[in-house]
Amino acid sequence: MIDIRHLETLVAIREGGSLVEASERLHVTQSALSHQLRELEERLGTQLLNRRTRPLRFTTAGLRVLALADDVLPRMRAAERELARLAAGRTGRLHLAIECHSCFQWLMPALDVFREQWPEVVLDLSAAFSFAPLPALVRGDLDLVITSDPIRLDAVRYVPLFRYELVLAVARNSPLAAFKTLEPAQLAEQTLITYPVERDRLDIFTAFLDPADVEPAEIRTTELTPMIIQLVASGRGVTAIPNWALTEYLDQGLLHACRLGAEGVWRTLYAGVRVEDQDAPYILNFLDIARELTFRNLTGIRAPRAERQAAPGS
Repeated sequence: MIDIRHLETLVAIREGGSLVEASERLHVTQSALSHQLRELEERLGTQLLNRRTRPLRFTTAGLRVLALADDVLPRMRAAERELARLAAGRTGRLHLAIECHSCFQWLMPALDVFREQWPEVVLDLSAAFSFAPLPALVRGDLDLVITSDPIRLDAVRYVPLFRYELVLAVARNSPLAAFKTLEPAQLAEQTLITYPVERDRLDIFTAFLDPADVEPAEIRTTELTPMIIQLVASGRGVTAIPNWALTEYLDQGLLHACRLGAEGVWRTLYAGVRVEDQDAPYILNFLDIARELTFRNLTGIRAPRAERQAAPGS
């Protein structure tokens, strides 16, 4: 078996031109170096050096092992440097997934800031609308999941980012626009426009309609938030959306927002991370960036009540 020390020995012999010079470079005695070389030759069953020439010349087998050394040793040193940076918290991987269609509005600026501050961290983003992101987080396929529906998992810690109110957006000329607060029964004759995800991942059902055993007259789905807004503004239906994601459309006079129930439907947005990674400096810094930008730029959000492991319906 060829060891790393064997590769380093052959490189030192090539660079030094003799066993004496190589032993000095490696800080070992010449006899120890010669013994190591003979041991390797015995293992391989062939000579690596022609010792009768001056300077020493490598045999064909020796040149092959040297080529291996030239390939392996630089990669090992690069890996050692990478591991040292990783241990210092300067490098790593941050593969995110989001379960929130509206979150692109604040997430992309946060990622831009993060990328500037942590250029050595490999960054990737997935929209978790067609797969279950939390099991992927546990497996190590993802490093952080943005979700409002935490599931209690021993391997995952949920860090609350902010609380937001889910409101119903209706057209300005809709009869519902006359109401500040709506009850579930008032949606029974409405077309509800949602994102194309499972019903149990939509807060309008789990937190408002289902507990009252109310079903909308029709459900229509579309992928894009701007398209949903245009459909609602043209009177084609109503939609439930986070209050902060509706601000610009309210300012433009396109829509009217109604509270869902007397107390409103409040949800908490979490960042889920693996317990083993929760103290990684770049992850902590990303969370700080996300909090800072959201509270600076989003309207209507609130600070989370308390940090909890998992609290559905908070």
